[in-house]
Amino acid sequence: MSPCRGRTVRPRTFELVRYHDLSGVSGTGVVAEGCVFTDGSVALRWRGNNPATAVWPDLDSVLAVHGHQGATEVRWLEPAEPDLGSDLDHLFGAPHSVRPPSGIADPAGLPSGHARGWAGARHLR
Repeated sequence: MSPCRGRTVRPRTFELVRYHDLSGVSGTGVVAEGCVFTDGSVALRWRGNNPATAVWPDLDSVLAVHGHQGATEVRWLEPAEPDLGSDLDHLFGAPHSVRPPSGIADPAGLPSGHARGWAGARHLR
């Protein structure tokens, strides 16, 4: 999803940390590594003697099955990216508009119709 829709711009990684193992299968500590993709889907890789990878529709589904009634939590490995929305003006503290500079004339010495910019670069010909 685009940042304009309020979603993260890139995948975000996490660890599943289990404080109490109700099932006696995966133990305690960091039991799995995961990634939440920009569309909300999750890839989860279990650690331990029987490693496995699973894909889930969202993080809530992972925790509904593997959260062990609050005995397991998500530890994010990097901070969340700010939700920039469609308005970047807040980054600069005041509204800004982008407009072309005024008063740019063709450089002296270029014949009329001469390609400029990347198209006119000698190394690209």
